[in-house]
Amino acid sequence: MNKIIYGILSLVALFMLAESLTCNQCSVGLLGFCVSPSTSVCSTNTSSCFTGKATFPSISSSIGFNSQGCLESNLCNVTNTNNSILSVSYTTVTQCCSVDKCNPTKFNSATSAKLSVTAALCATLMATAWSSIFH
Repeated sequence: MNKIIYGILSLVALFMLAESLTCNQCSVGLLGFCVSPSTSVCSTNTSSCFTGKATFPSISSSIGFNSQGCLESNLCNVTNTNNSILSVSYTTVTQCCSVDKCNPTKFNSATSAKLSVTAALCATLMATAWSSIFH
């Protein structure tokens, strides 16, 4: 009897593994380009793929950071506007979906010119925030 129960549990575990959600993964993205794109298989307690974006509305709505991966459904589709870092406000938006690789990522096709612009914008943002602390 124990062998039958173990066999059934093994079969259920195999189906759960086969039915796991696969999402695009991006730990750090700048201006819509992922620095190191990959994919990840979500654990059983994360049933959604997400794309999260943090933007700085006082500077520009297109300047910001993004990330992607697996997320619990109760944390999905949330917008938070009450954030600040070094006295600079930012907005976070988390959008989710529940089909394999449904969170499309722009792979790192940025040229060196785009990366230079990104570095310059980040340096400007940090300099502005830094000067506001000391003045």
